[in-house]
Amino acid sequence: MPDPRTLRDSTQIVLPCDLLESVRDDLESEFVVSVHRASGETCRIIGSPVEIRAVSDFLARQGISLR
Repeated sequence: MPDPRTLRDSTQIVLPCDLLESVRDDLESEFVVSVHRASGETCRIIGSPVEIRAVSDFLARQGISLR
């Protein structure tokens, strides 16, 4: 049985919401993902593993580091 943390990591990105302000509209229109405010200043981008990889690449091109 796979570890739930591994599955969760491949289907979501967690970032401070302020990093997404300038790209959120493009992100939601270009990719099949949902963006939810998790708690306070944290947002979750949720999607399939394929979409999450593409979103990760998109964010990197926008200068948003995931690490």
